[in-house]
Amino acid sequence: MTVNVLAHTTARRTRVRRPVLLAAAVCLLSFGAFWAAQRAAGVSMIDLMVYRAEGATVRAGADLYAMRATRARLPTTYPPFAALLFTPLTLLGVEQMRTLATAANLALLVALAQLSLRLAGGGRPGAALWVAALTVWCEPVWTTLRYGQINLLLAVAVLWDFTRRTGHRGAGAGIGLAAAVKLTPALFALFLLLGGALRARSRGGRELLRRAATACAVFAGATLASAAALPADSWRFWTSAVFEAGRVGRAEDTANQSLRGVLARLLHTGDPGAWWAAVAAVTAALGLWAAVRLEGRGERAPAVLCCAVTALLVSPVSWSHHWVWCVPALVLLGRGGPRRAAVAGALFCSYALWWVPHGAGRPELAQSGVQMALSALYPLAGAVFVAVALRPWRTSRTS
Repeated sequence: MTVNVLAHTTARRTRVRRPVLLAAAVCLLSFGAFWAAQRAAGVSMIDLMVYRAEGATVRAGADLYAMRATRARLPTTYPPFAALLFTPLTLLGVEQMRTLATAANLALLVALAQLSLRLAGGGRPGAALWVAALTVWCEPVWTTLRYGQINLLLAVAVLWDFTRRTGHRGAGAGIGLAAAVKLTPALFALFLLLGGALRARSRGGRELLRRAATACAVFAGATLASAAALPADSWRFWTSAVFEAGRVGRAEDTANQSLRGVLARLLHTGDPGAWWAAVAAVTAALGLWAAVRLEGRGERAPAVLCCAVTALLVSPVSWSHHWVWCVPALVLLGRGGPRRAAVAGALFCSYALWWVPHGAGRPELAQSGVQMALSALYPLAGAVFVAVALRPWRTSRTS
């Protein structure tokens, strides 16, 4: 009998191991082709160079928000805490830094795929590798690695929080750190706070409030620590630089896939002003309402994605590479049916927003109707997701 049990166990392990090995081989092949394609394209990883320059500025004790880096003379746009984290980059050579950053981002993509599957309810062994092998070709992921951005790291930090077990002491810390590096993830803390306040008498509500408190405490601690280390830079950021949306780039830029970018192109102006403020306020209220309602129904995955999409829509600038949240969205849509995932995957792999005139001369201010639609694909997809978020999962729960 013991021999039969051992034979059965060995057979089961073999059945599990083979799909994982196949998925790993396909993932490595896809990553290798991706890396070769990026090398052939001669990517500059310009944002990574800016991060390195920020770290060097901190080490030199110079004015962080007067710094201009690379030939494009790009400024610092993140809070001072981010610059402190970037200081180790100055210890590496440029090529070594680029190689390590690419490898780290590919590893983070696998981690994001795994956390996305866990958030959506799990998956078969090796599923995360299949997801990573496919989504690495999505435009937001491609552009994140092309620029050497930190979007995947921030998304992983946030999803780590939302996939922790009830009562986990560290849950909330990821959101707090992500918000200290880049303010947009702070909307997840507000989501936790609202969701917890509406269910304060229940165990689930108290758990959400505890995570919100942890996120706020970590954010405050990181911000105060950076203020102690960089008092002048912190004062300038929180009193002036944080309000200077123009530091990040032109609102109408095709790469700006936020509502402000859409309105700038629609109204043919570089500053949509009050129109954007009004639309963003309504969108934030509706998006958070949908997210909180979904969370209250036990639908955490669509709730988290509603919050993520809302943050991307209402941010003054959401570059196309910020939409790496397409990875968990595709995982979730795939669980609802392959057709939805295929349509969304085709959209994010089409690179259609780059089919319109863009670049020098501000051609985005003279776009036609078709060009405006193409350059608004991500916000349109996000708005549709938020608008219908409640319906698909209600059907799945009652079927």
